[in-house]
Amino acid sequence: MLSDALKKTIRHIHQQVADNLGDYKPRKGQNYLVAEIAKTLSGEYHKTQRICVMEAGTGTGKSLAYCLGALPYTFSKNKKLVISTATVALQEQLIEKELPFFAKHSGLDFKFDLVKGRNRYICSQKLAMALETSPEQLEFIPLSTAPLSDMEKKCLEQLQTAYQKNQWAGDRDSWADTIPDAVWNLIASDKHSCQRQLSGHQHCPFHQSRNRLNQMDVLVVNHSLLLADLDLGGGTILPEPDNCVYVIDEAHHLPQITRDFSSASGTIKGTIEWLEKLLKFNQKLANAISSQRAIGLNFKLADAINDANSLLKKVRDFLSETPFEFNDDNVYRFKDGELPSVLSALSKDLNDASLLILKHLRKMHDALTQDLSDGDVKAHVAEPILSETGVYLQRVENFNKLWFNLTHSSQSTPHARWIKQLEYKNNHDHLLADCPIEVGFYLKDKLWNECAGAVLCSATLTALGNFDHFSYESGLAGEEGVKYLKVPSPFDYPNQGVIHIPKMDSEPTDKDFTANLIRCLPDFIKKDQGNLILFSSYWQMGEVAKGLRAKGFSLLIQGEASRESLLSLHKSKVDGGNGSILMGTQGLSEGLDLPGNYLTNLIITKLPFAVPTSPVEEAQAEYVQKRGGNAFLSITVPDASKKLVQSCGRLLRKERDSGRIVILDRRLISKRYGKAMLDSLPPFKRQIDY
Repeated sequence: MLSDALKKTIRHIHQQVADNLGDYKPRKGQNYLVAEIAKTLSGEYHKTQRICVMEAGTGTGKSLAYCLGALPYTFSKNKKLVISTATVALQEQLIEKELPFFAKHSGLDFKFDLVKGRNRYICSQKLAMALETSPEQLEFIPLSTAPLSDMEKKCLEQLQTAYQKNQWAGDRDSWADTIPDAVWNLIASDKHSCQRQLSGHQHCPFHQSRNRLNQMDVLVVNHSLLLADLDLGGGTILPEPDNCVYVIDEAHHLPQITRDFSSASGTIKGTIEWLEKLLKFNQKLANAISSQRAIGLNFKLADAINDANSLLKKVRDFLSETPFEFNDDNVYRFKDGELPSVLSALSKDLNDASLLILKHLRKMHDALTQDLSDGDVKAHVAEPILSETGVYLQRVENFNKLWFNLTHSSQSTPHARWIKQLEYKNNHDHLLADCPIEVGFYLKDKLWNECAGAVLCSATLTALGNFDHFSYESGLAGEEGVKYLKVPSPFDYPNQGVIHIPKMDSEPTDKDFTANLIRCLPDFIKKDQGNLILFSSYWQMGEVAKGLRAKGFSLLIQGEASRESLLSLHKSKVDGGNGSILMGTQGLSEGLDLPGNYLTNLIITKLPFAVPTSPVEEAQAEYVQKRGGNAFLSITVPDASKKLVQSCGRLLRKERDSGRIVILDRRLISKRYGKAMLDSLPPFKRQIDY
């Protein structure tokens, strides 16, 4: 239960924060969120399942709400607060603005930091080696395609100089310019070669950041890092889940990111090729190890590699000789995720073989690491070999993940599985891929059942007016004690904006719809204002752009310049009183902040229905239909509804913003599902032309 003392503490902190916010206004919705978060985490609704899911409209102030509701409780129980986001922009906002302000004015004494993955940091030893050795001798970095260019060499030199002079902390994100991938791949930290027990690595930026982690009370991470920790059992990168309260911000991304994280793929001929390189490297690795153990391990690793390659060649021959009916994208999807019996049997054998490779390669890696630590092997000999071993270990781990996933029956946990035919060295190769369709069980087992508490929040978690779709995807459906909250935005929608659905000569399913857009869009564009036109496909956007430019319109098109450049130019044109027309697809329908005059006229050309052409989407539809459901109504429509709400959310960003939304898709009126989608939108004034 939420104690009186904790209630008093929260009220006191809230007042202190309010007194120091220049434009603070009491918000009924925000106060409600604070109270419900605190009650949920205190066990008022369920003793063990302390989870709340909240949809908070734009302008609600959800960051302040979860800080007020979660931090006092978390600290009173000596737990850690982990805030996970989907975007870098929100991480930066929390670290640079929200948390410093809260720490300064709340009266709570706490430390916070941004936790990034290992590969965002340099390995100082790799940086030193990369510069001490000429590019031609950098053969210890396997599979590199070309020597560094003059520009890349100069970048490498600048990085080392800045790092040696303590002018750079050694993480990729804090370097002012872009670091080319070819350079970063030479110097990035990896878990196999950059190890704390080696004296030369103890002061690497990554290990220093992890040392700070234990002193932090609040950790800001991204969803991918959170999932990486859960995949390792929890408590490896981040604190133990039962010692953490999690805030999952931008939670609508979590199911998809979990699905991506759980997926695996690999090419067949490409894998055979790098395994043959590993076979040669095996002898080089064995020669560097001083102990006699290397001899036996060397033979065992060679046998495992040869076995795997022999099996892979059988897979190669089976895929090449079987007359699969590939689609226009050169993809063939296995119906119901069921592999042919031959491929299924080979998958089990390849899982076993890849596990043996992993086991023996790890033992050899550990042996050389121990030799280096004991001083039996010189650093300049061991370090390059350990670096190369690390790259191969990562490849073998990914190799094993694919074949392990493929051994699982798709009957119990449905999977999408497919092959894609690729061009490869004047011939062809096959990419074999596996992706779980449902990941809710994974999140339930790894996170919801283990954590001390969780708050999931976003501006768009409901679809068609309820949480059913999200709760199912995230593994919370049917769980006792989960508290669902929907708090509307404080914006005065009816007086700040209008949704206009005009008459149209055709619907998006008609073949002449694109030509119709080119004809009618000039009637809805306001040349002297900030315009954003959203499309559902790049092709249609390109066709319309050509048509409008032929009519004399000046356009800023997504993809023709970087996002930052486009937005900067858009704002400068609006600031100059000239107006601007920005055009984009789904990438600009979320996370785009154009307050005030920067956006007063939003045009949505088409409802954002996903076309189920990807193997995963096709498999999802197949799975739903097999169970007697309607894939369009249970997957496609809810997803489109959520995306439409996100798109409409671009218009009002501040309480004084105003404008209009024009939706050129009459299916909102003509189709039965349209009414539910229209009712899910914010309560703008409606203007529907009949």
